[in-house]
Amino acid sequence: MKNPVTILSDSPAFRFVLIMGIVNLFGDWTYEGGASVNGPFLGTLGANAAAVSIIAGAGEFLGYSMRSVAGYIADKTGRYWLITFIGYAINLLAVPAMAIAGSWQIAAALVLAERVGRAMRKPTVEAMLSYTTGKHGRGWVYGLNTALDETGATIGPLFVALVLLLRGSYETAYALLLVSALLALASLSVARFGFPLPSRLEEGRTAPATGFTSSYWLYMFAGAFFAAGLMSFELISFHLSRAGIVAGHWIPVLLAFSTGCGVVASLVFGRLYDRIGLPVVLVAVCLSSLFAPFVFLGGFFLVLVGMVLWGIGYATQDTLLKVLIASVLPEGRRNLAFGLFYVGYGVGWLLGSVATGLLYEQSLVALVVFAVAVQLASLPLFVIANRL
Repeated sequence: MKNPVTILSDSPAFRFVLIMGIVNLFGDWTYEGGASVNGPFLGTLGANAAAVSIIAGAGEFLGYSMRSVAGYIADKTGRYWLITFIGYAINLLAVPAMAIAGSWQIAAALVLAERVGRAMRKPTVEAMLSYTTGKHGRGWVYGLNTALDETGATIGPLFVALVLLLRGSYETAYALLLVSALLALASLSVARFGFPLPSRLEEGRTAPATGFTSSYWLYMFAGAFFAAGLMSFELISFHLSRAGIVAGHWIPVLLAFSTGCGVVASLVFGRLYDRIGLPVVLVAVCLSSLFAPFVFLGGFFLVLVGMVLWGIGYATQDTLLKVLIASVLPEGRRNLAFGLFYVGYGVGWLLGSVATGLLYEQSLVALVVFAVAVQLASLPLFVIANRL
């Protein structure tokens, strides 16, 4: 077996996956660093729990639903690199702009803008990565990319926590995230000029379907149920702050801890999926569904357990769901296929965010029951889709 250095030097496909992973490392450093304090920051500007959850849910809905538009345009025009650059620029620069938001409404608009930018670049990046899966395996490609992605998502909140610990303000933390945003854009430039045509990296048939199959649509519906119960960190951080479970500057550390667990889970799940397939997805969904009772009904130590499970949920979203869709991609419409999948996923996320935001104000037990039930409801859909 070749060592990693040999693989890196011999395989352009691996180098592309690695460089795009570095882009996402700095990208997640930026927007996950910001997301780690968006909830409390919105609270300091006057937003309540329902507003925070609905803002987060609307942002995720836009961030998922608009991917189909970006994917369609990319497939039709072939300008995937241009769309990717525009998306990253909006996605990343909206975060440091939070430093000058004077009201929760302006901050909310920037949260939505950040998600829209992510929507623009997400299907094009995932479609470009799909060309490398013939050589390295779907699970490993998306697992490695997600692991680097989540590494940035671990560092970003820790960076923000350090700023707050040193008695910096939320505004200072947002402003300093401009550095990681610029590093992400610089890394993206390296990828663009080094690999102007990622399709040339393809080995074998990496888009196995001739059209949109029944399995594809069932995976979409299953993903929507899963998304409805996963929840954004904005609501979780709002709860931790309001309940006084941890001090404000430790909340980003909890996010970093959770995403660090997600790094490990992404690599493990990716490798296991290439070996045993769907059972890995089913186990991951079951584990993810258990996060809500620990986070919303427990004290500090139970919250720690819940954040591990929440990290597993995000690893499932960012690795395993991509792998499932990559297994039914239609040739010639890869960008659109990823984009459409995220429309369904985004609808589920929006409905779930509205429901959990409203339930939070009424009953934490009802919120937990809802979150667990809708995630478990995705299991039979995953099984049926896999068998078709």
